[in-house]
Amino acid sequence: MQVSVETTSQIERRVKVQVPAAEIDQAVEARLKDTAKNARLNGFRPGKVPMAVVRQRYGQDARNEVVGEVMRERYVQAITQENLNPAGYPQIEPTVNESGQDLEFVATLEIYPEVELASIEGAEVERPVVEVSDADVEQMIETLRKQNAAWAEVERAAADGDQVTLDFQGFLGDEPFEGGSAENHDLVIGSGSFIPGFEEQLIGAKAGDETEIKVTFPEDYQAENLAGQDATFKVKVHKVSGQELPEIDEAFIKQFGVEGGDVDTFRTEIKKNMTREAAQAVDNRVKQQVMDALKKANDIPAPQALVQQETDALKRQAAQQFGLGEDFDVSQLPNELFAEQAKSRVQVGLLLAEVIKTHEIDASDDEIKAKVEELSQQYEDPQQVIDYYMSNDQLKNQLKSSILEEKAVAVLLEQATVKDVEMSYEQALQAAQQQAEAAEEEEDGATA
Repeated sequence: MQVSVETTSQIERRVKVQVPAAEIDQAVEARLKDTAKNARLNGFRPGKVPMAVVRQRYGQDARNEVVGEVMRERYVQAITQENLNPAGYPQIEPTVNESGQDLEFVATLEIYPEVELASIEGAEVERPVVEVSDADVEQMIETLRKQNAAWAEVERAAADGDQVTLDFQGFLGDEPFEGGSAENHDLVIGSGSFIPGFEEQLIGAKAGDETEIKVTFPEDYQAENLAGQDATFKVKVHKVSGQELPEIDEAFIKQFGVEGGDVDTFRTEIKKNMTREAAQAVDNRVKQQVMDALKKANDIPAPQALVQQETDALKRQAAQQFGLGEDFDVSQLPNELFAEQAKSRVQVGLLLAEVIKTHEIDASDDEIKAKVEELSQQYEDPQQVIDYYMSNDQLKNQLKSSILEEKAVAVLLEQATVKDVEMSYEQALQAAQQQAEAAEEEEDGATA
């Protein structure tokens, strides 16, 4: 077997393989002899078909089978011999495939890029310092009360925060447009669930009122026929309802898993959860900045096979988030919506793997168990969660990967210039959210 390798790009290789004709022809002949033993053709007894007839009838099929098997086998031998590390499956094409001639084929493949890590020294990382205050806790309790509020019909004009039950129909000029109408629709004023400007015009409305609301659809509205268009909605108000907030009593507190309904214990649990959430937001914000700096310092190509795998994973996540069902065919979602984000994830994954390898980072069983115990505190029965995770190798490996990533970020953080910035609980969560949205917009912009 003769092998030659051509470098066609930083990560693409064309492997040309030549296999002696005698080897192929002998294998084809052996395959035909096996076929002849069981061949059944009209006019011949089973196993008594002449070889000339067998060759004529089955010769091409036998050669196709043998050549396919040989190409797959010799491809593996070739990449092993040439120390190639493929990222995904190759494209294999025979270039010479004739009886009596050496078999030649070309395998085109992508390999994992060679990474020579550059330091992120000089990168600036902003690290929020957050302390959950008593006022934050009280505000969270008010939020929980609002989330569990009941609606009661009121005999007054609608105000911000009220729920209005209404019929509406939308018009472009004098023509109603599809999807622009509903009956007995409940809308909370100030929720931001309708077109900008719609909800505000309901303030002051009373049950029985009929009015017209004029709005302009955003330029980036998902329905292209409506984007940027001026519209009029004819609205009839059926009723106005105000919120009735629940009392902070034993029944209310028990809804959140606090047995006994003690107010002080309730506040303690809320503060603990908020502190954990704030810590996660800080970690995510720091991690995103570190990953951005790592990518900026190390511009590496991403193998398309890995990008496609990540794209498919993002499609499945999107299908789950939008409740499209397990039977939904994710191939209907266009690749371009996810490709840039998938590429970024692949690059980060390859770079983190190199950081872990270079710094010989590992995670012990004790560290994995400690991580499980930390996660278990969010559940009513921590021990049940611990037993479940520790008996599941797949979940343990996922946790191990998470720990390795945290350690890699910590190593990289030592190379950066870290600036601690005091933030409130709300500011920390908003900053993390804004950073995530900015990252998505940057990826979307790169795709466009």
